[in-house]
Amino acid sequence: MSTIERWAHDFLTTTSLEAKLSPPPPPSVFEATPRRELVMQPGRPPELVARVGRKKGVRAGALKNVGKRAALLHTFMHHELQAAELFAWALLAFPETPEPFRRGLLGICRDELRHMGLYRVHLETLGCPFGSQPINDWFWKRVPDENATPAQFVARLGIGFEGANLDHGARFTEYFTAAGDPRAAEIQAQITEEEIAHAAFGLHWFGVFTGTHDFETWRAYLPAPLTPAMTRGAEMNLVARGRAGYPQAFLDALATWDDTHVQP
Repeated sequence: MSTIERWAHDFLTTTSLEAKLSPPPPPSVFEATPRRELVMQPGRPPELVARVGRKKGVRAGALKNVGKRAALLHTFMHHELQAAELFAWALLAFPETPEPFRRGLLGICRDELRHMGLYRVHLETLGCPFGSQPINDWFWKRVPDENATPAQFVARLGIGFEGANLDHGARFTEYFTAAGDPRAAEIQAQITEEEIAHAAFGLHWFGVFTGTHDFETWRAYLPAPLTPAMTRGAEMNLVARGRAGYPQAFLDALATWDDTHVQP
């Protein structure tokens, strides 16, 4: 009988683009005696070519150009792919965690795969199929490491980057609307709404693993060069973050964090 762990491993390591973008549904059972297994580099199909150099930020007005809009959506789809992979990675990396936590990882992984599908279809309507733009595995460079703990994982990906997605998602929903692409705006709004639960999952389990939602405790779980400023948008989506359960004191500290000096 196949297991969730085997499914996660196959999804992580495949070099088939179609298998990466549309894996089969996962089995329903975990291994009877799961073992820690680390996959430190995801399989990358030949269609996905790494970007060389830094990509410039996109201004709202530029998104009226279909090519620039498609390139941005391509980046967002790759973000979803990395998130799906990293939640699968955590399934293999933390076999000793409670089953409800691992079930939650699997559920979020499947959400991210579904989000990829939303972007994928729209990219094809824009004439920019996934794989036609270079990619950057930015999240893979910052989330996993060989000695990561479950608390570190949810601090980085759940509280940090999923929280930032709430900020960025609201902003780009407005940008896509202004650019005259209501379908892109609709997709972005849906994904932002659904990722409230992802951030809430991170907050909940960080509290379980550490006993607190304190900002300074969370900050200590971020590895250099990752800082709190990298986990917020230019304007914070306080409504969505509040619904996810971020304490007000945490939000106040995050909003005022300044990377130019070491804060006490």
